[in-house]
Order: sequence, then C-alpha cells, then structure tokens
Amino acid sequence: MRHSGRWLRVDLSAQQLYLLEQDRVVKSYPVSTAKNGPGELAESECTPRGTHAIKLKIGAQCPVNAVFQGRRPTGEIYSPKLAEEMPQRDWILTRILWLTGCEPGFNRGAQHDTLRRFIYIHGTPDSEPLGRPASHGCIRMNNNDIVDLFEVCYNSMTVEIVE
Repeated sequence: MRHSGRWLRVDLSAQQLYLLEQDRVVKSYPVSTAKNGPGELAESECTPRGTHAIKLKIGAQCPVNAVFQGRRPTGEIYSPKLAEEMPQRDWILTRILWLTGCEPGFNRGAQHDTLRRFIYIHGTPDSEPLGRPASHGCIRMNNNDIVDLFEVCYNSMTVEIVE
C-alpha cells in the first residue's frame, strides 16, 4: 500500500514497529504484541490486523513509568515494588496511542471494533520482554521508545498492522 507522509507499520511476525516517511523506514522499535496472536474478535486478547488510525494520544505531560488505568494516570510511578504488590495488573505505562480500526466489518464495528477493544500502543515495564508476543492484544513498547514515538505521532495517523 502506498502512503504519503508519516505513518506506522507494526509487523507481527518480526515483533517490530516501523516509523515510515512515505514508504521509507525512518526508525524501528522492538515491540510485544498479543500472546494469543493476530485476531480481530472482541475479548480474544489478540492483536487486530489491518488499517488503523491513532484516535487519541494520552499522557503527553506524564513522567516516564506513569501508571494508567482506564486511560487516566493513577498518580503512581511503576516500580518493581509496586509490581510485587499487584502481580496480576496489566501495566500500561508512560504514554498511550489509542487505535481505531478503519475497515468496517473487519476491525471496525460489531464484535471486531479495535477502539471498543481498547487496543493501544503503550509503554510497558522494563522487565517485560520485547521482541516476542506476550501482551493481551495491545502493542507494548519500551518506555523511552514510546516517548520518542509519541512526539512524532498525531491523531488520525495511519497504523498498518500486518503479519
């Protein structure tokens, strides 16, 4: 697919996120996508494929390792001690790029809606592995990387998620 301007591609098989200008890779980042693999169905804990857009950028003024719940900063800063106190928590840290699907019937609407599934690109604890599938559907990144990426992204920016 030809693109003009800046856009993102997430390669599920390579576990990489690419920042592209036109169709040239400008930067790449290791990521972790869904442990359950690719899929668009609600409650599947899979990473949805296809064409998406950034719906909202959240956390612009937050410190690195800021903890989010329900897309709001909790006031907590992630630490190993906090993780020990809450071992079952799915940590969403630092910044959030909330995605919306652009393909009705595939990743938008009904039981396949990326936005209503709360699929994000977000920061994750340093202890979490990148470069292999391990998330609940979101695209996890290193905290410094998500800060870097967040600065060059904009609402409505295209995000292609491919196998």
